[in-house]
Amino acid sequence: MKKVVISADSTCDLGDELKEKWGIHYFPYHINLEGKDYLDNVTITPDFLYAAYRERKALPKTSAINSGEYIEYFKQFTDEGCEVVHINLGSALSASYQNALIAASELDGVYPVDSQNLSTGTGLLVLKACKMASDGLSANQIADSLKKLTPYSHASFVLNTLEFMRAGGRCSAVAAFGANLLGIKPSITVDNRDGGRMSVGKKYRGKFDKVLLSYAEDVIAKHPDYDDETVFITHSGTSGDYISAVKKYLLENTSFKNIYVTKASCTISCHCGPDTLGVLFMTKS
Repeated sequence: MKKVVISADSTCDLGDELKEKWGIHYFPYHINLEGKDYLDNVTITPDFLYAAYRERKALPKTSAINSGEYIEYFKQFTDEGCEVVHINLGSALSASYQNALIAASELDGVYPVDSQNLSTGTGLLVLKACKMASDGLSANQIADSLKKLTPYSHASFVLNTLEFMRAGGRCSAVAAFGANLLGIKPSITVDNRDGGRMSVGKKYRGKFDKVLLSYAEDVIAKHPDYDDETVFITHSGTSGDYISAVKKYLLENTSFKNIYVTKASCTISCHCGPDTLGVLFMTKS
């Protein structure tokens, strides 16, 4: 049986520890800032993006990975006789999955998977793929299994401010002003049965530390049949104290065996802005 390479878009946000542990390969998205092209989390970081906005009101733009880039990337593995399972950012959010399919049609043994998700909602599927590969499943078997698992990976986030989304034209100035005036912290949920489209969920009010605990309680209560193997706390630069409080809540009130804290990639961070946090996990059904 051919060796199976597990690969993903850089937006899976798994962090260095898990990437190295499982030998996962990333393909970075493009970030354009002030006329310069950067590679997500390779030649640019979220902190750099936020500093550019604070200091110069410069806003980044992201672009999908094109089919030619994918062909060149996948070919390095197929030329060595390997098969590739590549897990993409949700197709409702980017053209990368369609571009990966085009690339795969030019090569043998490449299996793109639409995660229908983002950030560690995608990352959870990547970890499942790694475990299946270690169990000896073929690339085709892994890809087929992942497609059945996508509805069970749940992603949501809470935003402390809408300022960055307003600046990027992702919400109106009136909506952002109203939310800030009323102290509203909206949650964003991913519909992983519809290509990964995002929608506004519950709207919280109050101080952010209290909001995050209420959010964590709500998201766990909504999915009592959670898979207790892994949960992610993924953020875009949130206070360490806030992160610790959410982790403490999960330790004391859930049975998750592994709680990982990761920082969102530039692609994810530049769409949600700083001080965003999510609790992401899979369910059994």
